[in-house]
Amino acid sequence: MSLIKFTKDHEWIRVEGDIGTVGITNHAQHALGDIVFVDLPEIGCEVTQGTDAAVVESVKAASEVYAPVDGEVTAVNDALTEEPARVNTDPLGEGWFFRLRLTNPAQLDQLLDHDAYQSYLEGLA
Repeated sequence: MSLIKFTKDHEWIRVEGDIGTVGITNHAQHALGDIVFVDLPEIGCEVTQGTDAAVVESVKAASEVYAPVDGEVTAVNDALTEEPARVNTDPLGEGWFFRLRLTNPAQLDQLLDHDAYQSYLEGLA
């Protein structure tokens, strides 16, 4: 069974065991517009919660993708290099950015569940 959590910076993390898959939310991709480039982290690098781990560029702007938790990058979605628009068409699926091995799973408790994230978005409107 997987667990999905969200950040107030509009990243999501889907956790299965000690591996988390990270991407940006539908709200984020919609706000950015058409994604034209994604800069992914290096496999093996350590990321720290709240620091930039990747960059996404759209026709409107460039934006950092922050690590939702501490971890070591174990995989990146190389398909985004050739087809960055996957982030627009399937942000919670094929548009994932990277996977990491969680080094501090307790940090997940600081993130928002689906309902809390939806409430947060409503407060932004």
